[in-house]
Amino acid sequence: MSLVTTLEDGRLDFLDAARDIVPERASARPAPGAWSALECIEHVVIVEGRYLGWLLNGVPISPKKDMDKEFRLFTLIRSRLTKMDAPEVIWPAGRFDSLATALAEFKATRDRSVQAVEERGDSIYAVSARHPFFGEMNGAELIHLMDGHARRHADQIREACEILAGGRSEDLQPRDKFRGGVGRS
Repeated sequence: MSLVTTLEDGRLDFLDAARDIVPERASARPAPGAWSALECIEHVVIVEGRYLGWLLNGVPISPKKDMDKEFRLFTLIRSRLTKMDAPEVIWPAGRFDSLATALAEFKATRDRSVQAVEERGDSIYAVSARHPFFGEMNGAELIHLMDGHARRHADQIREACEILAGGRSEDLQPRDKFRGGVGRS
C-alpha cells in the first residue's frame, strides 16, 4: 500500500469516527481526565502539523526502507490498549469553537500531508527526524506514525461517542480549555 493510500484511508477512518459526534456534545468529556471529541481532533491537528514540519525540515540521510519498523510504529501507536501521556506542548487548548471548524482544519492538515508525500515520492525515505519517544525515523516511518496516531484518536472519539450516547451525566465533564487536566490519549 502506498503512503498516500495509507493517509487517505486514515482520513476516511478519522472522518467516519467524527460523523457520530453530536455537535452539541463535541466538547463534552466522556469521563474525568478524558478528552472530548473536539479536544481529540485539535490534538490530532497539532501532532500532524508538528510531524509534517519535521518531515519538511528533516535531516537528509541515505535512503533506508524498513517495512517491519513502519508496521511496528503504526501498530504500536494505533493501539488504545496502552495509554500514553501526551506532553503538554501538544495538549489541546480550545483552539476550535465548533466541530465543523475542527474537522475543516483536520482535512486541510491531512491535505498538506498527502501533498508532501506526493511531492517527495521515494525521497521520503531519505529524510530523518527525531521523535522524542520513538527516536530516529525516516519520513515514511513518520507518515505511518502520523496516520496511526490519527486512527488511535479516531478510536478514542468512537469510545467517547459511545459513552456520551448512553447519556450518563456522571461521565460528562464541562470543557475548561484543558489546562490543568491530564493529557491522556
